[in-house]
Amino acid sequence: MKKRKLTMMMILGTALIVLLAACGDHKRTSSARQTQEQPLITSPSEKAAVVIENRGEKLVFPEAPKRAITLNQHATEVMLALGLEESMVGTAYLDDRILPEFKAKYDKIPILSEKYPSKEVFLAASPDFAYAGWESAFTEKSLGLRSDLAKQGVLTYVQESSNKPSPTLEDVFQDILNIGRIFRVDGKAKQVVNDIRKKLEDIQARIGTVSKPLQVFVYDSGDDKAFTAANTYLTSLINTVGAKNIFDDLNKGWTEVSWEEVVARNPDVIVVVDYGDTTAAKKIELLQNKASLVDVDAIKNKRFIVLPLSAAAEGIRAPIALQTLAEGLYPDQIQP
Repeated sequence: MKKRKLTMMMILGTALIVLLAACGDHKRTSSARQTQEQPLITSPSEKAAVVIENRGEKLVFPEAPKRAITLNQHATEVMLALGLEESMVGTAYLDDRILPEFKAKYDKIPILSEKYPSKEVFLAASPDFAYAGWESAFTEKSLGLRSDLAKQGVLTYVQESSNKPSPTLEDVFQDILNIGRIFRVDGKAKQVVNDIRKKLEDIQARIGTVSKPLQVFVYDSGDDKAFTAANTYLTSLINTVGAKNIFDDLNKGWTEVSWEEVVARNPDVIVVVDYGDTTAAKKIELLQNKASLVDVDAIKNKRFIVLPLSAAAEGIRAPIALQTLAEGLYPDQIQP
């Protein structure tokens, strides 16, 4: 009797093993078939990764940065215009007062330094991203090389339009769109760009057709020589409102020229760049008192346009710069 029971148990056990093995083979076959029939589904982080080429660096963002620091005013204002203040843990280096519409947002963000912060102050904020207007932010003497910061978990973006020859508004728009992609606010970035385009179109419509472009001299600073804009973003803005920079033939950005060259090119209007300790009024006084300029049309007719440096930077202030230039160039067509 015992032998019979033992034999039956062995038979049942063997049958169960065969049945389980068959089931396992069926599952493996079904799984293999599904793998062949269905596409591979990537993880959410892989699907969301954003790749940006920036100043020769390939940047990969698996997710939007959460602890950003902005360096230079135009970078700060791009971030605020995109509504990214909650992702900012610090800011630095203003050239001018922040735009009024962003002041409430800006006041909630820690100001790390009036200029570039020290490496210690910068890293103490535990950033995962740094966005600078100028490449000077990322040198051994400032915050460190971009490659070294990347090793410490800090990805960096440098405003392309601020660091390339002869930048245009389209280059600025691309920077805004890039930041929008990095932070996953593409729609907002497109809205900001479209708003700037519409304001530009409105200003151009009010100017109308320009038959003879006014000749413009940009005065930044200098006494013995003049420091001026040649092929810069400001030159692009001047072109946009139908005027011409008298030094746009120089294959340089900001550069020194002699006063004799200024006289020879006889500008109709002088754009005075306003920043720093020397006021625009003092700069205009210097120009009016310079004997060599007495016969220049802009001096004789007292045609000066004061343009804040912040408006001439490659950021979201293009409508302000264009409106200011248009008012000074065409006072009869453009009202403040």
